Amino acid sequence: MRMEVEMKFPVEDITAVAAQLSALGAEVTPAQEERDLYYAHPARNFTQTDEALRIRQKAGRCFLTYKGPKIDPTTKTRREIDLPLPEGPDAFAAWDELLQALGFRPVAEVRKLRQKAFLVWQGYRVEISLDEVAELGSFVELELVSDMAGLEAARSVLTDLADRLDLRQSERRSYLELLLEKRAAP
Repeated sequence: MRMEVEMKFPVEDITAVAAQLSALGAEVTPAQEERDLYYAHPARNFTQTDEALRIRQKAGRCFLTYKGPKIDPTTKTRREIDLPLPEGPDAFAAWDELLQALGFRPVAEVRKLRQKAFLVWQGYRVEISLDEVAELGSFVELELVSDMAGLEAARSVLTDLADRLDLRQSERRSYLELLLEKRAAP
């Protein structure tokens, strides 16, 4: 089973983190806009089950992603199924229409500018996202994909890299959760 092991940190200066990554040998890509539309399930409450279903659009490509419940108290480790959808300008709208016809309801859209970097750290190729999230601010995500047997090693690698980058205050809530909480606040 494919598991996503992720740690996310709010940051004040994303440019400084990008410079640190470059100094460690990572190549940071130019920013790309990502649009994520999240859905509510017609028969169960994803808020209660800690699951998510979204369509992502980036660089003319679309992906349908399911994220299962988080399985530990310190990271965002969870099952992830990420499927590419047909390319083209109408794919996003067509899949949105299909999901709504099946009873899924759009909950919120998360928009961000994302830079990617990859860094080999302790023998693992860590995927790093530098995000400027509309309405929320700047974040750095560290991610590895693992099977169940490698989860503890993956968590350890990400924790060590976070320490090296001086990233503090890990945030387990998703961008969707943060956005909904912010919008609901008086």
